[in-house]
Amino acid sequence: MSVLPPIRRSLIVPLDPAAAFDLFARRISSWWPLAARSAGASPAVSCAIEERVGGRVYERGSDGSETLWGTVLAWEPPGRLVITWHPGRAASEAQEVEVLFLALGAHTRVELEHRGWERVPKDAAALRARFEGGWPSLLARFEALASGEPMHEVTGPGCQVGR
Repeated sequence: MSVLPPIRRSLIVPLDPAAAFDLFARRISSWWPLAARSAGASPAVSCAIEERVGGRVYERGSDGSETLWGTVLAWEPPGRLVITWHPGRAASEAQEVEVLFLALGAHTRVELEHRGWERVPKDAAALRARFEGGWPSLLARFEALASGEPMHEVTGPGCQVGR
């Protein structure tokens, strides 16, 4: 089995690290495009990251159901967040997503790394390709909201698996 490299993305937002962390982690439902990127069988109405190691990363459907996306491995505001990531897949196939928030004067450099593709036993390359195509548009929404600009609709490849 060949080792697939991590997906790495970075962007700079006009927020300090505490505000960038807050928007990314505590207010994820404000920028995550639930209509286009969800994993549950019911249309998603919200998503959240529980603010502690061991906390859940999940979406809530319109029928009240919850679909687990992952688990918090590191909750270190304002500098670092690490979660397992398996929306719509078994927890045994979870990859990791690490997000760093690095101060750049009045701005923050946000660095995302999505790794651990070796944990996916079947079609890892195809799954990685979907996420590689999906992260740019997701992060563009985060960046737009952080910059006070309108968020675009998400189209193209991504991680929607529930419907």
